[in-house]
Amino acid sequence: MQTFTIRELRERSGELSREAEEGRLSLVTRHGQPLFVSVPFTEELLQSGVHTVLAVSLFKAGEITSARAAKLARMSLAQFLAHLSDQGIPVVDYSPTELKQELSNFDAAK
Repeated sequence: MQTFTIRELRERSGELSREAEEGRLSLVTRHGQPLFVSVPFTEELLQSGVHTVLAVSLFKAGEITSARAAKLARMSLAQFLAHLSDQGIPVVDYSPTELKQELSNFDAAK
């Protein structure tokens, strides 16, 4: 997620527009504090609603946990994870080392 200061908007408005055209969220700050989020206007936004689209986008970007995203989307965690799965979005993101450890733990539990 690209971050812009309120002062930069005048000089970088083209970059903000490109981010939106490419379907990416952008954060605008004032004095280092979040002011607003630029959410691309898409068909998905119209169908799913801004809360759900924002939650999915922030989750995919690694900005928030699945539990926080579910709350933002106004869904239970199970509903949100099912929604991600329906869209083909992985609900876990293990590094190769973490995956190896998880599989080892699973095998040890047998």
